[in-house]
Amino acid sequence: MDATTLLLFVPACFAINMAPGPNNLLSISNATRYGFRAAWMAGAGRLIAFAGMIALASAGLAVVLHTSELLFMAIKTAGAFYLFYIAWQLWRAGPGTEGAAQAGATMSQLLRQEFLVAAGNPKAILVFTAFLPQFVDPSQPMALQFTILGGLFLLFEIAAIAVYAWMGVGMRRFLGDPRGRQLFNRSCATLLGGAGLGLLLSRRA
Repeated sequence: MDATTLLLFVPACFAINMAPGPNNLLSISNATRYGFRAAWMAGAGRLIAFAGMIALASAGLAVVLHTSELLFMAIKTAGAFYLFYIAWQLWRAGPGTEGAAQAGATMSQLLRQEFLVAAGNPKAILVFTAFLPQFVDPSQPMALQFTILGGLFLLFEIAAIAVYAWMGVGMRRFLGDPRGRQLFNRSCATLLGGAGLGLLLSRRA
């Protein structure tokens, strides 16, 4: 893999990582409710999901998802309804600001939530199916190239988790009023619900 390929890959990859999406929105919401540390650590759930998707793409198994309309629909539907579930939880959440213990969320639950949101979005694995291979040279060892590109993607994703969690903490300072916090929770719920609806109505390219 030459330097020119990496120079093309890095900005495009970083833009994908930093784009607003269900997981990044979830980091903001978790940071406002539980703090930066909890939101940042919970992001490990999505990293595990993305690492698995990169491994599938490297092994060529992601082609099964790319070509199977039934499997694509099943994953898409499950992911959409899980987003609806999270949106409903946020909508019903109280305006308290005491953190995870009072809210009843454990770190394992937050990790699982991040993992399922990432794994339930077929667009994510299609990114690894359609995006990463564009930067792979078939004449060179494929596994090594996927490892390098996948490692960079995960590194940028860690940065995205930190940035969005930091944004959430910044917002929390202005959400001391219970009514403001409830409005924020319901705004996040609406956006997540909209993301779920968009996912449900989307069609595979």
